[in-house]
Amino acid sequence: MRKLQLLFISLLAVCSIYGQNAKMDAFVNNLMGKMTLEEKLGQLNLSSGNIGAVLGGSEGMEDLIRKGQIGATGGYTPEAVRKVQIAAQQSRLKIPVLIGVDVIHGYKTAFPIPLGLACTWDLGMIEKSARIAAIEASASGICWTYSPMVDIARDPRWGRVAEGAGEDPWWGAQVAKAMVHGYQGDDLSKDNTIMACVKHFALYGAAEAGRDYNTVDMSRLAMYQDYLPPYKAAFDAGAGSAMSSFNVIDGVPATGNKWLLTDLLRKQWGFKGFVVTDYTAINEMSAHGIGDLQAVSALALKAGTDMDMQGLGYITTLKKSLAEGKVTIADINTSCRRILEAKYKLGLFDDAFRYLKEDRFKNEILTKENIQFAREIAARSFVLLKNSNQILPLKKSGKIAVVGPLADNKADLLGCWSTGDQNKVVSVVQGIRNAVASGTEVVYAKGANITDDPYLKERIKNPFAAYMGIKEEVEPRTSAELLTEAIEVAKTADVVVVVLGESSSMSGEAASRSEIGIPESQENLLKALVATGKPVVLVLVNGRPLTLNWENEHVNALLEAWAPGIEGGNAIADVLFGDYNPSGKITMTFPRSVGQIPIYYNHRNTGRPMDQKNKFTSKYLDIPNEPLFPFGYGLSFTTFGYSDISLSKNTLKGNETLTAKVTVTNTGKFAGEEVVQLYISDPVASVARAVKELKGFEKIRLNPGESKEVKFAITPEALKFFNSELKYDWEPGEFVIQVGTNSQDLKQAKCSWVK
Repeated sequence: MRKLQLLFISLLAVCSIYGQNAKMDAFVNNLMGKMTLEEKLGQLNLSSGNIGAVLGGSEGMEDLIRKGQIGATGGYTPEAVRKVQIAAQQSRLKIPVLIGVDVIHGYKTAFPIPLGLACTWDLGMIEKSARIAAIEASASGICWTYSPMVDIARDPRWGRVAEGAGEDPWWGAQVAKAMVHGYQGDDLSKDNTIMACVKHFALYGAAEAGRDYNTVDMSRLAMYQDYLPPYKAAFDAGAGSAMSSFNVIDGVPATGNKWLLTDLLRKQWGFKGFVVTDYTAINEMSAHGIGDLQAVSALALKAGTDMDMQGLGYITTLKKSLAEGKVTIADINTSCRRILEAKYKLGLFDDAFRYLKEDRFKNEILTKENIQFAREIAARSFVLLKNSNQILPLKKSGKIAVVGPLADNKADLLGCWSTGDQNKVVSVVQGIRNAVASGTEVVYAKGANITDDPYLKERIKNPFAAYMGIKEEVEPRTSAELLTEAIEVAKTADVVVVVLGESSSMSGEAASRSEIGIPESQENLLKALVATGKPVVLVLVNGRPLTLNWENEHVNALLEAWAPGIEGGNAIADVLFGDYNPSGKITMTFPRSVGQIPIYYNHRNTGRPMDQKNKFTSKYLDIPNEPLFPFGYGLSFTTFGYSDISLSKNTLKGNETLTAKVTVTNTGKFAGEEVVQLYISDPVASVARAVKELKGFEKIRLNPGESKEVKFAITPEALKFFNSELKYDWEPGEFVIQVGTNSQDLKQAKCSWVK
């Protein structure tokens, strides 16, 4: 009876979806029957600013919207969005405009950068951060976000690692699903949801030399096994749109790659949404040597790119290409339909102003609850990398020196691609002052500039500073004066908290670095502070893994805080003083040297694995092969002990389920959380496999002395991989089950699985 009830419910759901689709199809068919060619091409055009001159006239953006020549644009304020939608309602067919913005890690309530969010290992909190971002952004009139970025990244020189979840495809897939669900909710037509745009499709995280916008070259096997899973997970979760990447795939730019956008995305994966380019990506195909603007615009359309972001190639060339037979009206209609369907699903045809409710804008942005959540998720994103002699947590008494160019800095705590207000940010100095006991003295000194290198200094200027109302601070004192002041302040303190790292413009888009250490000006400051003999706690604010050999060797404690967002200062104080016991684990490997890059835990083995006794094996002469901090690494104020792994069976067959159990005990003096990680190795297979792969985790909380048995249910699904024929399946044989606190420190047990 129960099965019949479930079947009936499923049939009702299918019928409901079919009915909704039929209604949408009828609406779009009717609308497109009234549209001129120019109006259809207008829907394919995402533009902002005054582009009238480019189009051969002098009209402003609102005039072009009234003429039906712009289908999507940006808009950060309700006033700007309202003007756009009013203009759209004054057009002949009153087609609303898509409003898209880079809402990457929170809207006005700014959360940690995505790489930091991933280090929480808390999918519920990650999804909630996207849900809050959607509520706040939609209250401002935004209905579309260029997020999540799900590119797998194994090279920390690439600045955009800050925007993703790190190096692991399984974990990246989990985060991708959580972000899409958070943005889109369970009903995209609700006025507090926004459409997700999965980017950058595809393989952008593998840019050669870690240099942004650079080329990518890899085998199909590497694509399917290591890079494509997070994209597919996001599309399977229902993401409504995708953004093409700048790089080539098999020699063809992604924006014009029919195999990628049609054969894979739509035919193999069944994606029903629309594809938008990254900024001027169609135009940039010419620089790849593919042809002039008319040629590459036609190529992109026929490949499956539906919307042209700011390039104006579609609206200026496709009419000519249609007349010359280089594209068909069916090509144009297909892309136009996909964009109109997105607007329909968002409910914009029912009410173009549905996202512009004054009461929501006043009451749902920067709420007390949102700000408190920002503080909580920031604290959980921090990773304790070192804590010698349990110097942390600090006492809330005595005299504390807070030093560094990022210690009393607000703007850089927001990180890259932030829509937050720097005036609302709590700095580290302020957070510490908020936390300490009455009578505790907190003294501050800047100590150094972010950098004194004129070459770097010029290139990290924020190009949007004037637009965002950010004034560049001019430091009147010399570097020597700053350093002298910091040393004098440190000498009088009981402990020194030094806050160093990267400015917000040193990571993110167009922010690749050939050397990823702390800039020399800051390094000199740190060395001078350590030389005072005072205990030094180093707090890092940055957007990527850094090389930290000297720091790890000489400072007493090392806390990775990423770019922590609006409540960064309070959250850092919560951890420094023990109000929260850090539980973050890095999701991207920290190298010892840039010479190890690309570096990632789930590499394939070599025919000559490292053997220190044999010179002719795969290793460096000058440093160990191992990273400074491995994937999954992170300390706590307490310690955790792991029992040996217990397996329910040693030999399994077919679709049986293996249960792997391990007992974790809090062996320290603080209550704390631990991320128990499951990895699986497949030693013998038809293709070379990764040395190990993350397949699960559980985050637990234990009081001192408390133990908990953690169970992992493992099915053949966790054993599957892509073989040389790109078939996704598992092969019988021996498997190594590994459980532990990070990707290096693991317990292991073996089992055999037959079909």
